[in-house]
Amino acid sequence: MIKKRITILIPIFIFSLFFAQKEKKNGLNKEKLVQELSDNACKCADSIPLLNRTKDAILKDVHRCIDEQAGALQMGILLGSAEELEKTAPVVNGKKQISLNFNTDKDSEQYIESYNELERYLMRNCNAVKKAAITTETRDEGFSKDKEAMDFYHKGQNAVDKENFKEAIINFEKAVKKDPKFIYAWDALGINYRKAGEFDKAIFAYKKSLELDPKGKMALQNLPIVYIYKKEFQKAIDAYMDLDKMYPEDPEVYYGAGNVYFNALKDDEKGLDYVCKAYRIYTNQKSPYRTDAEALLSSIYKSMKEKGKTEKFKEILKNNNIQFD
Repeated sequence: MIKKRITILIPIFIFSLFFAQKEKKNGLNKEKLVQELSDNACKCADSIPLLNRTKDAILKDVHRCIDEQAGALQMGILLGSAEELEKTAPVVNGKKQISLNFNTDKDSEQYIESYNELERYLMRNCNAVKKAAITTETRDEGFSKDKEAMDFYHKGQNAVDKENFKEAIINFEKAVKKDPKFIYAWDALGINYRKAGEFDKAIFAYKKSLELDPKGKMALQNLPIVYIYKKEFQKAIDAYMDLDKMYPEDPEVYYGAGNVYFNALKDDEKGLDYVCKAYRIYTNQKSPYRTDAEALLSSIYKSMKEKGKTEKFKEILKNNNIQFD
């Protein structure tokens, strides 16, 4: 693919008239443009199929939805800079003209800034993108072949959709009673016990799931979260390391451990090192959860700056091949 810059020459009076009319008619501004383009990307993400698909395939579709709108935002921001450029614009045939360089390279700072801005907005405001980002791969063997157990499971999921967690628990309990080897029902029980504040029962449910499937990612990812709620932070770290053994280079390990080290154990440096690893992997995966890692990096930077450890912050980022601005 050829990467190039496109130079756009715009007579300044035409540009100013056009945007003045648009501003007056639609109240057009950058915030509204970001919202409009993000809404388009959110609608696209809402149509992404999630069942029986790999995590990589889902994330590629989310990336496509954002990518389709990033160029439009890139152009909008570029055109929005024209007013400032007008001050030094040359006069051609009695009319001021400005030259705008639209960089088609998707590794360019121009494109990356636009993509990241949309991604941040979507992670704050678009449930479809958040749901796609956290979807865990499912396997047929995790379900039950018992029709009655599956009926209870579906009733439980319907209750979850209505945020009726107690009703969900009742149905998931019936599902595992009917089929004690129903892995996803145990997982669902763990999640809903945790939401109901029944942490010990949640741990029991996740461990039952892992007895049936030691590589069960849903249980492995959620077990440390319950320990965090219980303020048993070392157990949370140990649980993240168990996840790492089964799924090396999983960013959830590094983000979770980094969060515990920084926020709970007050170890800025260990927290930073883990979060850097998560940030790098999320970025490579084009996962929207990169924005969460980015926010945590900012918090760690603020903490280390207050302690006079800015140089150490930069050193850890450099060791993780992350550029500091």
